[in-house]
Amino acid sequence: MTLTLETPALLFSATSLILLAYTNRFLTLASLIRSLKKNYLEQKEMDVLLEIKNLNLRLTLIRWMQLAGVLSLFLSVLAMSFIYLELELPAVYLFGSSLLSLLISLGVSLWEISISVEALRVHLKDVVSE
Repeated sequence: MTLTLETPALLFSATSLILLAYTNRFLTLASLIRSLKKNYLEQKEMDVLLEIKNLNLRLTLIRWMQLAGVLSLFLSVLAMSFIYLELELPAVYLFGSSLLSLLISLGVSLWEISISVEALRVHLKDVVSE
């Protein structure tokens, strides 16, 4: 397999946009958690505590999504460095690892989204019947 510098570079824009989306999700959840914590400390409602626990799990997943995304970008840059040094076989393996890391990031993202959807359904159960 022949790998050129352009091939790993293709991941840059996609990975950067994905990391931006992950960061936005993180910031939104962080803000929501802060307000729910304040609400919980004032009223001690069990539903609010359960929601905070759900959001905590989602924050953990977002951290893993970001880690895998950054690792994907790092391995892609490393692959480009190896291509530049004309070390093709290690470059191919690094690029493959970069793709795998991106796939893991997207898989964890799918998991986090499914938890989010389920939490919203529980939140809306008394308003909407399926």
